[in-house]
Amino acid sequence: MKKPQTLPAPPAEALATVDLAAVAALDLVTPETAVPLPQQAPVATDLVEDLVKPYPVKVKRKRAKHITVNDPDEIPPIEANVRSTPGIITTRGCCYAGCKGVVLGPITDVIHIVHGPIGCSYYAWMTRRNQADVPESEQDFLKYCFSTDMTTNEIVFGGEKKLAQAVREAYEIFHPKAIDIFSTCPVGLIGDDVHAVAREARKELKIPVFAFSCEGYKGVSQSAGHHIANNGLFKNVVGTEELPAEAKTNPFRVNMLGEYNIGGDAFEIERLLNACGIQLVATFSGNAQLAELAHSQDANLNLIQCHRSINYMATMMETKYGIPWLKVNFIGAEATAKTLRKIARYFGDDELTARVEIVIAEELAKVEPVRQAVRARVEGRPVMLFVGGSRSHHYQSLFRDMGMPVVTAGYEFAHRDDYEGYQVASTIKVDADSRNIEELTVEADPEHYRARKSPEELERLKASVDIADYKGMMPEMAKGAMVVDDISHHELEQLIETYHPALVCSGIKDKYVVEKMGIPCKQLHNYDYGGPYAGFRGAVNFYQEIDRMVNSPVWGFIPTPWEKQSA
Repeated sequence: MKKPQTLPAPPAEALATVDLAAVAALDLVTPETAVPLPQQAPVATDLVEDLVKPYPVKVKRKRAKHITVNDPDEIPPIEANVRSTPGIITTRGCCYAGCKGVVLGPITDVIHIVHGPIGCSYYAWMTRRNQADVPESEQDFLKYCFSTDMTTNEIVFGGEKKLAQAVREAYEIFHPKAIDIFSTCPVGLIGDDVHAVAREARKELKIPVFAFSCEGYKGVSQSAGHHIANNGLFKNVVGTEELPAEAKTNPFRVNMLGEYNIGGDAFEIERLLNACGIQLVATFSGNAQLAELAHSQDANLNLIQCHRSINYMATMMETKYGIPWLKVNFIGAEATAKTLRKIARYFGDDELTARVEIVIAEELAKVEPVRQAVRARVEGRPVMLFVGGSRSHHYQSLFRDMGMPVVTAGYEFAHRDDYEGYQVASTIKVDADSRNIEELTVEADPEHYRARKSPEELERLKASVDIADYKGMMPEMAKGAMVVDDISHHELEQLIETYHPALVCSGIKDKYVVEKMGIPCKQLHNYDYGGPYAGFRGAVNFYQEIDRMVNSPVWGFIPTPWEKQSA
């Protein structure tokens, strides 16, 4: 569709200048070494007890399991993906937000109808700043907000008739290719059968209509909504169309999973892949249209950016269609270079490898002068990172580029494998909340399964590119850094007073609390008004923005908590 075609290869003489043996010798598996903590940083082991001291006994015991001191050589266990303590002021979102707001909302040519009160629709209406580049000839509903606007009348007497009428009206006015329906909390409480409404609408309208039981209270956070969205897309969309034969001539075909084009990140990733001669079949789900997802089974490699929100899709596609997956990170200049090299190594083609190296060299030549200039002004200044998804991990790469140590970090809705690595996934106990989410039974498709690599090839790739593996955030954090899962406002404020950070990266719920303490806060859920931050150009944007933020004289007018204490 709107994605540009891959660019022609550089001249043969340019490709011949690349030292393929040196590239093959590069270590693409060992975790990156973190920027060491500042010498004056407090001893984190002494802080754990202080953080939970004000809580009641039971809460103290529970929260202590979510806080640990990092050791990259011997990763300590951490509790994650369990219910937040009531009243603790968590920064988590709901199941509906993860399903509609994160995974499915960015798909441009599907009408997303929210069955619930109007406030739920408003909450997920463009708040994540997903972007898209859609030709005028194609449908684009990204900026629309569709809601059944449930009122007391529907709560008492049921809302299925109103939902059915809303679906019918949406079709009559817009004639979309598909419609999906999202349940909110009251829908689950009163028992409206959104799936029955979807089935009837599908028969009547002769287009795909499917529903998601993503009531906000389901699961422990937005992570449950991610899982539900993955299941629905896999059952109803993936594999329902075939990639045209003329689009299968390039063997280097990939899907980008867990990239939602916030602030234009996907545009920069698309640009780099095209420059390298790598064909992007589909993105789940930033800058995406339904047809792309429908024929995504014809890719030869799945790239996972946000592990937490989309790893379910990767494992199901591997089982059903034989597509291996690779954990990648396009956040940070060095991380982007490493990711492109991993992709080239997976495909094992000398010309592709040489082409990737040429792109990396050209891009880094533009990045390096900016990075060095900014690094001279921000190096050594401490950072705190508390963001959802994989961002608390990915953005450490950008701060590593600038020499800024991450003294403490954590996720809002992670599971243990996001912290400790994929190897602990099989040991995680399934609790009652997780059992509420359907686990699909997936088998190899007898018609469409095609092993992209032999078992022997995959085994060799595990040693050189971490195929089908994710080492987690903690191996790339500094020794002695504090890791806090599902941080509360009390804990965040106490850590700020203790660590004296130059910058806090968090979400909108924390942003203004932090800035009223005299500390700049970079909002990384939707980038405030910035971006893109992915790829090489995105890295330059981020370096410059952080430089402006932490060195702005405006913060001198707001005394920090430690300055108030010493006054």
